[in-house]
Amino acid sequence: MKNTNLLNSLRLAILGALTITATAAQAESIAITNATVYTVAKKGILSQATVLMDDGKITAVYSSDEVPESLNAETIIDAKGRILTPGFIASKNLLGLVEVGAVSATRDASDKKADLTFDASLAFNPKSTLVAYARKGGITNNLVMPYGGENTFTGQSFAVNLSGELGESVVAKQNAVIVSLGASRKGSRAVALQTLGNELADAKKALTKAEKAKAKKTKDSKEAKQPSRAQQEMYALLAGDKPLLAYADRATDILALLALKQEYSLDLVLVGASDAVLVSDEIAKAGVVVMTSGIDNLPSSFDSLHNSLNNIAKLTQAGVKVIMSNSGESHNINQLRFDAGVAVANGLDKNAALASITANVADTFKLNTGRIAVGKNADLVLWSNDPFEISTKVDAMWIGGQAMSLKSRQDALRERYTTQSNMPRAYTK
Repeated sequence: MKNTNLLNSLRLAILGALTITATAAQAESIAITNATVYTVAKKGILSQATVLMDDGKITAVYSSDEVPESLNAETIIDAKGRILTPGFIASKNLLGLVEVGAVSATRDASDKKADLTFDASLAFNPKSTLVAYARKGGITNNLVMPYGGENTFTGQSFAVNLSGELGESVVAKQNAVIVSLGASRKGSRAVALQTLGNELADAKKALTKAEKAKAKKTKDSKEAKQPSRAQQEMYALLAGDKPLLAYADRATDILALLALKQEYSLDLVLVGASDAVLVSDEIAKAGVVVMTSGIDNLPSSFDSLHNSLNNIAKLTQAGVKVIMSNSGESHNINQLRFDAGVAVANGLDKNAALASITANVADTFKLNTGRIAVGKNADLVLWSNDPFEISTKVDAMWIGGQAMSLKSRQDALRERYTTQSNMPRAYTK
């Protein structure tokens, strides 16, 4: 009981300090001292380390023997040995695009007219109640992946931070093209693969023609029309400027995608990829990233017969870079850390698990976060204990160097219905 009271008092003290920090000037500098820092960077894991942040960036990371006698920081927080990690980055979900799945007016993740150019970031709601709920799981950033319309190309992903700030939450629009392959309720899966291959071939042909005309400075080049928005996106794929997020589970589909990657030098990311373990050597050799779940252990279709809790461990051991993702909905994203814990329990190295929800995502989508290193965004989480344990809580969180509230709508409802007051108790006599 004494230990419990001590921990509660400690959390309240830190939260109090963070409340003061949140109301201070935005440029306030903060030092977190005596922390066990999981940098997910060259410095590895540091004990009794100190991290400084200022103006939204990490400005210094000191090991225990490097800490200067005097810290140039306006606010100093003693972590008392607890774990500090980069903020987690969720992916493959509809956060901010769907509030209540059963209410159509709150769904903005798809449209029949959506195509390759579909930019769902225009509908992102940073004030969604689910954003604060996701923060409770240590999520500071997210890759939102809408599912578009009825075409093979379903639109583009976008990256957001979970600060909840209007006009500042979307950090990267249209940062990857999404294509949906695999089994179809009507028709053949071959059509989608053929469509993708034909689109890439046509785009390469058109691009080559335009470049030749420009080089020769012919009359045709002067009168040539500007490429359409869809063509521009295809050119970005061919140039490797944008990743291709390809939903595919069956091994034959994965191999077909690897062939297209080699032919067109695509920056390919396999999504779902239940059969990836069957062709892990080929995926690793091609340098392709796999975005997959850590808790799918049963087939959800005839394409996913090889789902298993140890798939991520096997892929990582084969040399494949893995991004661990959630189920695809906008709710319960905060359980990503539990999924990582399940993967660790089934053979995945703990450091690899942490990288799969931080640095691997940031590297793949060119986000300036995911590591505790100088120059990175100050997206940090201070934990009460091991973040992959169910009993662990987030003690403090910073996004862009700003302390975040850890209170969600669920917390507010609990307090409303359990706190004694002169108001009538809800739903009771």
